[in-house]
Amino acid sequence: MPNIRTRLLVVLVVLFGSLAVAGPTPATAAPLPDSLWFDETPLTVRSGRFVDGNGREVVLRGYNVSGETKLKENNGLPFASTADAKKSATALRALGGGNSVRFLLSWAYAEPVRGQVDTVYLAKATDQIRAFLDAGIRVYPDFHQDLYSRWLFDTDSWYTGDGAPKWAVDLGDYPDEYCGICPFWGQNITSNEAVKQSTYDFWHNEYGLQDAFLDTAQKTMTYLRQNLTADRFAGVVGFDPYNEPHAGSYDSGQTSRTWERDVLWPFYEKFRARMDAAGWQDKPLFAEPNLFWNANLDFQKQEGGLLDTGTLGPRYVFNTHFYDQKAISGIFMWGKAADGQYAGDFGTVRDRAAVTGTTAIISEFGHPLTGSVSDKAPTVYKAMYQALDSRVKGASWWSNPAGSGPVLSGSQWQWDIYNGRHHELMNDNPDKVQTSGDAWNGEDLSAVRLDDSGTPVLRQDARLLDRIYPSATSGTTVAFTYEDRSRDGSTTLTWNPVPSSLPSVAQLVGSGQYGLLLWRSNSGTAPTELHLPATFPTASTTVVSDLGTAYAPPSYGSATPVGVAAEPGGAGSRRLLLTDTDSGVLHYALVTNGATAPSAALLTAARSELSTWAARNAG
Repeated sequence: MPNIRTRLLVVLVVLFGSLAVAGPTPATAAPLPDSLWFDETPLTVRSGRFVDGNGREVVLRGYNVSGETKLKENNGLPFASTADAKKSATALRALGGGNSVRFLLSWAYAEPVRGQVDTVYLAKATDQIRAFLDAGIRVYPDFHQDLYSRWLFDTDSWYTGDGAPKWAVDLGDYPDEYCGICPFWGQNITSNEAVKQSTYDFWHNEYGLQDAFLDTAQKTMTYLRQNLTADRFAGVVGFDPYNEPHAGSYDSGQTSRTWERDVLWPFYEKFRARMDAAGWQDKPLFAEPNLFWNANLDFQKQEGGLLDTGTLGPRYVFNTHFYDQKAISGIFMWGKAADGQYAGDFGTVRDRAAVTGTTAIISEFGHPLTGSVSDKAPTVYKAMYQALDSRVKGASWWSNPAGSGPVLSGSQWQWDIYNGRHHELMNDNPDKVQTSGDAWNGEDLSAVRLDDSGTPVLRQDARLLDRIYPSATSGTTVAFTYEDRSRDGSTTLTWNPVPSSLPSVAQLVGSGQYGLLLWRSNSGTAPTELHLPATFPTASTTVVSDLGTAYAPPSYGSATPVGVAAEPGGAGSRRLLLTDTDSGVLHYALVTNGATAPSAALLTAARSELSTWAARNAG
């Protein structure tokens, strides 16, 4: 929503100091290993989608890297070393199937002394970001905070925070922190007066706090741009200015909705101006509404969702989080998640993005992997990924694929290789050393850990995490679904079986996994691509498409309508590439690992069934 005020802010920032942080000009980087002619282009937002330089719709899937940034043990960095970052990036690509990360940064460590940016911290963060870019993983940084700052909390407190520097806390005469009866750390947001008052001060720029933050953010973005090659900087998607914004407390007569309009949105406009001044003009700002706008507990929900900002357009992304607080509570949801559990919640995200004229991303979602409610995790995660893929539940998908809506981008919370191996002195208390889980307020949500040999291994079912998804679609996505056959204990979860009305397709899929994409072509020359999980080795992958059929698809070539290639970055991950040469035509592609050497007759019959079904239901 660029307007006169925003443009004036840009002019003022440029005229009265660019706040640039000096750094060497990096040399031009060599192409990524395994990259092809259509790879490594920057993303923009167009027509409500992420779009690459070839005009393809792009879906970002990955993880938050990581909650380690919230800890002091590695001084606000996701990794202890660049070597660990490289190890993690390779594993995230090869084991977790990710093509993007939300990369957490800490204001506290970026500006430990007021007005002085720590270039050593920025250099280490940049090296770690580069490790992901070099693995072919796109990055969007996030200045992270929870409960405003760790320096609000007493050494013997039950809880801690992260975000603002110690000097920012010292400026305020805040009361001694106290949450009362708060079994969940998030209750501090609305119950702890120290958190509420300090948060309020930030939003109202008391002591110049917000100005200082914006200055540091601009210097950080300038440093990143100056110290990444142009090719690597193209892999930086945008910037998430502030994690989970909340007012702290409201002024008299103010509501959550008017706070978004009068306080939060002007902050985003200021941050947008700083992005422009730092050379990020072509990258979107990932704007989060107030934290509780889409809470699924009625007593937590607060009106919002950027309802009064009008059209955001291509310079912003509608960016939100979603956690099933009913499931996490252990009280308000007794059973497990079911088919279509979050179709409505994620449908609301799609609707808000459409109304605001931009694309959406769910930049955090997850569920505890240990503890009293961890038994729900397999079904909660499956239902969340299902809702990212389509707004239609599995039982209805085959009869209503056109109702799917756009495939949503998302970043699971989280990817922390140090899970269970931390050594964090909680609030600097040597008697409260945190080692288990995520080492932060009792959380345990990391999808990964290191085994005893130092090798990253998954803590969740690989069939759930490493998924088929349309990473780039040459045209407009009409519908997508993926049946991952992930497990809840010894039970295989199948929420989207192939209907009996398609007997050849059902025979081909059998008990295997399958993905099905429908798209309408747009005369683009770059192929449509889908990520292939490790459970889809080329030798046992079957593709049935109107473009052709293949068992053990051949290597990609410009004259090969259905082919396989490595994903860029050299991590060993692979993709399916589908090439059409027309415009406005409905195409489909079924990808499955359920068949062993299917006959030509079966492939032909499955193709005939799918062609008839697609024309009837999506044509």
